Amino acid sequence: MYLCCIVILDRIDSPADLKSLGPDDLIQLSAELREFIIDIVSTNPGHFGASLGVVELTIALHYVFNTPGDRIIWDVGHQAYGHKILTGRRKKFHTNRKYKGISGFPKPSESPYDAFGVGHASTAISAALGIALGSQHRKHNERQVVAVIGDGALTGGLAFEGLNNAGSEKSNLLVILNDNDIAIDPNAGAIKEYLVDITTSKTYNRFRNDIWNILGALSKLGPNAQKYAQKIEQGVKSMVLKQSNLFESLNFRYFGPVDGHDILHLTDILKDMKHIQGPKLLHVKTKKGKGFAQAELNQTAFHSPGKFDKNTGKILSVSLEEKRPPRYQDVFGHTLLELARKNDRILGITPAMPTGSSLKIMMEEMPERTYDVGIAEQHAVTFSAGLAIEGMIPFCNIYSTFMQRSYDQAIHDVALQNLPVVFCLDRGGLVGDDGPTHHGVFDLAYMRSIPNMIVSAPMNEEELRNLMYTAQLKNHGPFSIRYPRGRGVQTDWKKSFREIPVGKGRLLRKGMDIAILSIGTAGNLAADAIDQLEESHISVAHYDMRFVKPLDEDLLHKVFKLYKQVVTIEDGTITGGFGSALLEFMGDHGYHCQVKRLGVPDRFIDHGTQAELYRECGYDSGSIVKTIKTLVKPKVLSRAV
Repeated sequence: MYLCCIVILDRIDSPADLKSLGPDDLIQLSAELREFIIDIVSTNPGHFGASLGVVELTIALHYVFNTPGDRIIWDVGHQAYGHKILTGRRKKFHTNRKYKGISGFPKPSESPYDAFGVGHASTAISAALGIALGSQHRKHNERQVVAVIGDGALTGGLAFEGLNNAGSEKSNLLVILNDNDIAIDPNAGAIKEYLVDITTSKTYNRFRNDIWNILGALSKLGPNAQKYAQKIEQGVKSMVLKQSNLFESLNFRYFGPVDGHDILHLTDILKDMKHIQGPKLLHVKTKKGKGFAQAELNQTAFHSPGKFDKNTGKILSVSLEEKRPPRYQDVFGHTLLELARKNDRILGITPAMPTGSSLKIMMEEMPERTYDVGIAEQHAVTFSAGLAIEGMIPFCNIYSTFMQRSYDQAIHDVALQNLPVVFCLDRGGLVGDDGPTHHGVFDLAYMRSIPNMIVSAPMNEEELRNLMYTAQLKNHGPFSIRYPRGRGVQTDWKKSFREIPVGKGRLLRKGMDIAILSIGTAGNLAADAIDQLEESHISVAHYDMRFVKPLDEDLLHKVFKLYKQVVTIEDGTITGGFGSALLEFMGDHGYHCQVKRLGVPDRFIDHGTQAELYRECGYDSGSIVKTIKTLVKPKVLSRAV
């Protein structure tokens, strides 16, 4: 159970309950909220360090602003646990990220306090500007709109598009820059260095503070003095601040940096800023993992650590069993390094996920041949295209759900020029606890519609290695390889490389009654189902197609001539995906077979474990068994008679 001395948090069922608290109560509540998050997340894993870092900021925002009438938009949402707890979900928080429980991200359908649905980075400023201007059009002129964005998310181009637009609008918008020097991995790029400079520049900050103090004193002397102060402010901005401060140059009034853990100072500043019109930015310095020593020291590991001992900080979910199959991301990381040692044209690119994607394995040995470009998927793809123009072989590693953000670049900058960029799409399929914002279920469908694009998915770790090996052997043009989150199925995966003929599938199992055609790791679910079906004397053939594009047409002709019933299985959307590709082939060639497609239905799937979601979508091994029995039962009975 959580901290025994909690006396305030248990009384907070909505932000309205905060309004009667005094200064000492706010300090105590900060300690209680932080301890509550530690207690719950240690046993029910989730995003940890980010929420600890904004405890004081979260309380101050709900204390000062009148939510949900006033809108708070959390960028990404990793840091929104305190927000959820204070907005009526404290008693449900133990269900966070669990099947049928509350979402790990802000979700408007879950609560009116979640002003905008988030999960991907850099969206908050654009959304907040739209909400602010929309409120003006609807004459809600007293509404306050706040966007909370981390310095990591500020590396995304969309954030700057929002800033650029907001600076030219007279909207009542407050952007809070939560600056903690890290997203999931340490931040990269010039923006990080700029924020360090503006934070540490004593000359700039002393001059700026002196100006604000003088203006504040003048503004208290009456209307004429206020007008005079405003003129001085405008002149100072033109001469000095706009030349020294990026945000001022974008027509934002800049305040800070301020201590994000001094809740009393934060509440005072936010109260003042409510009365300042126009776009403004408050630069808040925080520490990710604040209040939990191990999370402060090891911020990447404690971003989403799994279960851990809240007393010792030991992460419990990390197993040292050498015989367990490796994670697919680690197979990618080790394989890429192995290939890069043999081929000096290979480079690795990631948009801010070197640890999550395991590109860090190559990065540690070959830092000059790996690039973390920040949370900038569009740039990562076009940057890779530029490298390919010069004869390099870029392995662009992006989570499937984030690849969606760079779709135009994949078409216009890579495929149209038929460039040999290898897209390694991690977290393909249903990823589990992160839910619909992170499920990578669309890549097979959206990639196969692009001319020149090879679209593949390995069934196991050995196949992943061989597809990566194949992709760099010669110029195949754009080459997509997608693989899932989690561990594989083989322990002996470090075998000699073998080229896989592009567009060729393989027969895994012969059968007479029905054929299963699978793509990717969903084939392992099919294999388990076929083992179970042996007891029912149902003879099932199994083909691992390997490629959605190009399809193995020779193999498909054989299948549709041999079988009148076919089941397709994919860990992705069945709308436009692998099964749809087979239906198109069948229609184009005049075959008349019964095809049952198993995969993700045409709706967004909530969070839960992967096993729970496979079952919900009807393609776990048990569901496959039921489907096969339903399709072939009459045939088997007639044969038995």
